[in-house]
Amino acid sequence: MIKVGIVGGTGYTGVELLRLLAQHPQVTIQAITSRTEAGIPVADMFPSLRGRIDLKFTTPEDAKLDQCDAVFFATPHGVAMAQAESLLAAGVKVLDLAADFRLKDTAEFTQWYGMPHACPAILAEAVYGLPEINREAIKKARVVGLAGCYPTSVQLGFAPLLAPKSTRGKRWIDGLHLISDSKSGTSGAGRKAEVGTLMAEASDNFKAYAVKGHRHTPEITQGLKAIAQSDQIGLTFVPHLTPMIRGIHSTLYARITEEGKDVDFQAVFEQFYKDEPFVDVMPAGSHPETRSVRGSNGLRIAIHRPGNGDTLVILVVEDNLVKGASGQGVQCLNLMFGLPETMGLTQIALSP
Repeated sequence: MIKVGIVGGTGYTGVELLRLLAQHPQVTIQAITSRTEAGIPVADMFPSLRGRIDLKFTTPEDAKLDQCDAVFFATPHGVAMAQAESLLAAGVKVLDLAADFRLKDTAEFTQWYGMPHACPAILAEAVYGLPEINREAIKKARVVGLAGCYPTSVQLGFAPLLAPKSTRGKRWIDGLHLISDSKSGTSGAGRKAEVGTLMAEASDNFKAYAVKGHRHTPEITQGLKAIAQSDQIGLTFVPHLTPMIRGIHSTLYARITEEGKDVDFQAVFEQFYKDEPFVDVMPAGSHPETRSVRGSNGLRIAIHRPGNGDTLVILVVEDNLVKGASGQGVQCLNLMFGLPETMGLTQIALSP
């Protein structure tokens, strides 16, 4: 059994980890930390876990995290990088759901997250946690910086159009003018008191935000450049807040080049993802809905070419707390410990 610790178990990604790991046949949850809730039974805060989790929240100092096999950080940015070095020295693998190990450029990290990076040497060895792209590297990793929720949908939506293994070096789309029009439910903002996500503010409302620049933009761009093996990537990313709790819907736009005008893009996507257990390429002309993936680790994609013109439209949906965060974390954990990638992640989406 894999002994797992969770740092920061009171947020939405933390409780989602608990829900998934409590059903994982090869995981034992050793400790769940929270400074403010130390001593309180987990099931008292989250009644959905009654009979599943018998632990109490503990402080990080009392959690004995160095005795775990792996530790998840479901914490604000800056926490994982402060503790990673000591955990790695104890032979513990680290999976961070925040941004500490996503951006490879420390200056870029400081620019977007407002703090210097505490362990650049560990950052250099960290693997970006997007299994469909980095599966083999994740298997060998000691540190995984899990992909963000928006970045997961955008990168997997564009990947088949950019990856050399599928394009054979041809430029089917104009990589310098990519557009992502993305929408997220309110849980993406985390479990905190904030006016913008109050029910009276978010319900019956729809708005764009961070149009001038969002901290996920450099992460997505970095990932797309790695997928394309080229610096010739330009992205306009506009996020929106929608009046729902879970879910991300990204509508992606790409201009088709002369080389791509006769390509069967439906076949390209189907071939690229044919062996991926969590990516469903839907029939041509489909319109995936966020509720079709709610509570599951699945991601659904549909491809459109309106009027058979020069614009390709890719629709991508995922649950931001599962495939966009905690479920992807469990997927990476399975890879890191040589387990079947789908173990503990076969839940069917909730409907209605």
